[in-house]
Amino acid sequence: MTNLKLKTWLKNLGPGLLFASMAIGTSHLVLSTKAGAQYGWIMIIPILLANILKYPFFEYGIRYTNITNKSLIEGYLLRGKGYLWLYAFITLVTTFTILAALYVVTAGLFINLFDIKDSSISLIALVLFGVISALLIIGRYKFLELSLKFIISVLFIALLVTTLLVIFKGQVDAVEGFKRPTIFNEVGVLFLIGLIGWMPTAVEASSWISLWSLEKYKLNNEKPSLKEALQEFNSGYFMTAILAVFFLVIGWMTLYGTQTELSSNATVFADQVVQLFTTHIGQWAYIFIAISAFATMFSTCMTAHDAISRVSIDIIAHLRPTKKSYANKKYYAFAILILAAVNYTVITLFAANMGSLIALATFVSFVFAPIVGFMNLKNVMSHDLPNQFHPGRGMRLLTYAGILFLSLFAIYYCWIILI
Repeated sequence: MTNLKLKTWLKNLGPGLLFASMAIGTSHLVLSTKAGAQYGWIMIIPILLANILKYPFFEYGIRYTNITNKSLIEGYLLRGKGYLWLYAFITLVTTFTILAALYVVTAGLFINLFDIKDSSISLIALVLFGVISALLIIGRYKFLELSLKFIISVLFIALLVTTLLVIFKGQVDAVEGFKRPTIFNEVGVLFLIGLIGWMPTAVEASSWISLWSLEKYKLNNEKPSLKEALQEFNSGYFMTAILAVFFLVIGWMTLYGTQTELSSNATVFADQVVQLFTTHIGQWAYIFIAISAFATMFSTCMTAHDAISRVSIDIIAHLRPTKKSYANKKYYAFAILILAAVNYTVITLFAANMGSLIALATFVSFVFAPIVGFMNLKNVMSHDLPNQFHPGRGMRLLTYAGILFLSLFAIYYCWIILI
């Protein structure tokens, strides 16, 4: 890469970086690690398949916005109001569950990092809601982008070093009588569906990238070419896939065959994950690894909180069009605070049923994923884009393969859940 191309890439760096930060939360830190720990290296197949087959759905968020200067959400409205109402329903269900779940895991990491076991998850979550809300309202997109450049760089280096050390040390010995667990039974398939559904992230997040792109163009006072925008996004997307493999390898090499169960309790799980790293690097690295893990989830909370706020504002603006503009600091701050209050309420009132709430969000997100993918395809194949900017035949075939793949899993998922 020449100096000029590197300078252009760094200038455009933003939406792809935010996507990477948002994606490497629970889907990577939790699910990829568990996949390697429970089922071994074979889980690299569904992880790579999910990243490849979902790629077009997210790419279309960049493509559509770069050419039209419109969000994917506005594109849904142009296809018909029913499309927008459907997307609003999906957002409503996931908004009040996924964000709460992210904050719970981050609170668990914080309690583990500072060894404050007497503190409650809800109290720490409240502090996190307050801090992140303040950072987003004051710093907005510019602060988000600048802070993530540092966090993602540190995380990537830490994970690369740990993965190499784990491989060098070799795989842990399996306990006597260990048998490879079955993937294609009810438990295995449900885990597989969860892994694929959230790898690299939920398909509805494609509109998040679209809105981040619009904010980036406004911040720079100029718009990159489609080629430059896709180069920036592809770098972030590729990083998410590589990091998923890193987490898988760490879980596989350190836990597979030991019959160690990763806890569903946020605080206990946080300690288990950090111990995975320090076992291979040394206890001296505990504080650095704990901070890196916390920073990972903290940045995921920030990006998800920011994105869901933007999406909510954009949906309302198009469902209830008026002469006033919703794209100002007042409405953004209001959305940030409302989301913080509602999700904190979910954590305090439904903590015991958090698993059921997340299961509901997973169900809705997974079942509607192929429909959202189809909606994105309708957007980029519409007359909103000149024909030369429509995706090529290969990309369209990959899109249809992704829709079929997700549809079959969604049907099977419904069959398991409903019978």
